[in-house]
Amino acid sequence: MNDIEIAQQTEMEPIVDVAQKVGLTEDDLELYGKYKAKVSLPLKKKTQTKGKMILVTAINPTPAGEGKSTVTIGLADAMSAIGKKTMVALREPSLGPVMGVKGGATGGGYSQVVPMEDINLHFTGDMHALTAANNTLAALIDNHIYQGNELGIDQRRVIWKRVLDINDRALRHTVIGLGGPTQGVPREDGFDITVASEMMAVLCLATDLNDLKKRIGQIVIGYNFDREPVTVDQLGVTDAITLLLKDAIKPNLVQTLEHTPALVHGGPFANIAHGCNSIIATRTSMELADYTLTEAGFGADLGAEKFLDIVCSRLGKTPDAIVIVATVRALKMNGGVAKDNLNEENVEAVQKGYVNLQRHIRNMKRYGVPVVVAVNKFATDTDAELNQVIDLCKADNADAYISDGWAKGSKGVIDLAHAVVDACDQESDFKPLYQPEDSIEQKIETLVTKFYGGSKVEYSPKAKRQIKQFAKLGWDKMPVCMAKTQYSFSDNAKLLGAPTDFTVHIREFVPKLGAQFIVALTGNVLTMPGLPKVPAANGMHVDENGKISGLY
Repeated sequence: MNDIEIAQQTEMEPIVDVAQKVGLTEDDLELYGKYKAKVSLPLKKKTQTKGKMILVTAINPTPAGEGKSTVTIGLADAMSAIGKKTMVALREPSLGPVMGVKGGATGGGYSQVVPMEDINLHFTGDMHALTAANNTLAALIDNHIYQGNELGIDQRRVIWKRVLDINDRALRHTVIGLGGPTQGVPREDGFDITVASEMMAVLCLATDLNDLKKRIGQIVIGYNFDREPVTVDQLGVTDAITLLLKDAIKPNLVQTLEHTPALVHGGPFANIAHGCNSIIATRTSMELADYTLTEAGFGADLGAEKFLDIVCSRLGKTPDAIVIVATVRALKMNGGVAKDNLNEENVEAVQKGYVNLQRHIRNMKRYGVPVVVAVNKFATDTDAELNQVIDLCKADNADAYISDGWAKGSKGVIDLAHAVVDACDQESDFKPLYQPEDSIEQKIETLVTKFYGGSKVEYSPKAKRQIKQFAKLGWDKMPVCMAKTQYSFSDNAKLLGAPTDFTVHIREFVPKLGAQFIVALTGNVLTMPGLPKVPAANGMHVDENGKISGLY
C-alpha cells in the first residue's frame, strides 16, 4: 500500500481524546472538525517544568530520499510505546512541494501524521492567512505610494514582495501598476513562495501575539528617497496585518497513526528561510510532554544550523540530543552511484558516500550536544550495506541505529528510541557556531570554512555595499540565515559528498528585521521555485465522494 492508502485505512481517535493524553481538555481546543484542532493560548492548565527536546536533522537530501519526517514520527511513536510521555512538533506542508516534486510533509508508511490529506492541503488555513497578510501589506504599500507617498518611499527600492503558496516561476519578476494613471504607480515587483516570506518567519519566531505584533511592526518594507529604511510601523498598519494572523499563530493539534499527539505549525523552507516549525508549538509541546521531537528542514547544514544558531536563543532551550537521519540509498548516491542503480548492493559506494554523513556528525558534535544517527531503512537495503553504515559511525564515536518505521511503525524504531532517551540523559555543553558581536563577514566565513568545508567567500559589489550599510544601521549583530542549495555543502548543487576548497558566492542580502536575521542569498538559489516537467499534481485524483488518491 502507498502512504495515502495506509493513512485512509487508519481509524483515528477523536482529537479531544488525543489531547487528553497530554492533559489538555476540550476547553483548551478550538475544534476544526473531529480530528484536528487549534490549541488556545495561553494554556489554561498549570504546565510542568519544560521537558526534554530532541532535534531531528539529516544528511544532504538526494532524489534517493532520506525520510526525515518519517523517522521523526516513528521515533515519537516508539518513545510513546516504551512509556515516555512524548509529543512531536512538525512544520506544515506547502502546496509548492505537494503539487510539485518533493511531496508532502506528513511522514510515510506506518509513520505518519493524520489526517494526511487535510494537513497536506488547506489544513486549518494558516498558509492562506499568511499569504493574505503578506499581500495585504503589499497592497497597502502600493496604495500609500499612489495616494501621495507621505513617507517618500522610493518605488525602486521597495523590498517587500508579494507571495503565493505554489511554485510559479512566471511570477518571479513582474512589473505592476501598468494601464494608466488610475492603476497605480508602475514599478518592478516579484513573488516569493509563501514559506520563504518574512511573514512566515515572524509567525514561527514569535513567542505570543504581542511579540508577533512587535515583529511585524519592525519589518523593513523598503527605503525612502534618502535611502533610509521604512518599516510597517511607519506605514501605520501593524495592527491590521497582525489581526489577520490572530488565529494562525495558534498551533495545530493532530495525531500520528499510533495516536501520539502532534503539533503541526508553521512551515518555512530551510534552503531559502530558517526551516523550523514555530517556537510557540515547540514550547507548548515542551510544557505538555516529557519529550518533544522537532525537526529542521533539509540537511544539517541548513535547517539544523539555523535551529541551533537562530531559533534556540529565542526558544530559550537547546536540544538535549540531536538525531541525524541517513539512508543507504542516499549514501550510495553521494558515493557516485546513479539513481537507476541504487537498488543494487554496493558496499564500496556506501563507504565512499559516508563522507557526507561524517561531516554532518562532526558539525553537529561541534555544538556540544549528544548525537545519534538513525539509518532509515529501505526495502532494497542489504544487511551488508546497513552494517557498513553502523560500523563507520561507530569508528567516528557516533552511535547509529536502524529505523524501520516506514514498514513497521513504532516496532521498527524501539532500539533508536531507547538510544535517544539515553542520549538525553547525557551531559551537554551547548556552544553556538558564532557570536552576535561577530561581523556579517565573520559569521558567513565561519559557516563556510568551519561548517561547510569551503575555503573562501566572494561577495558581489551589491553585497559589499549592503554590508557597510547594515553595519551603519546596527543590523550586523543579527544572525545570518543562509539561502543556498540543499543538495550540497557548497552553493553548487552538483558537488555531492563532502567537497572542500570551494568558494561560496554571496550575491545579495535581504534584511529581515521582524525575524531578526539577515538572509544571505548565495549562488543562484531562488525564493520562488518552479514546478517540474511532470508535477505530482498530474497523478492526483478525487472521486465523486471526495476520496483523494495520488497524494503522497
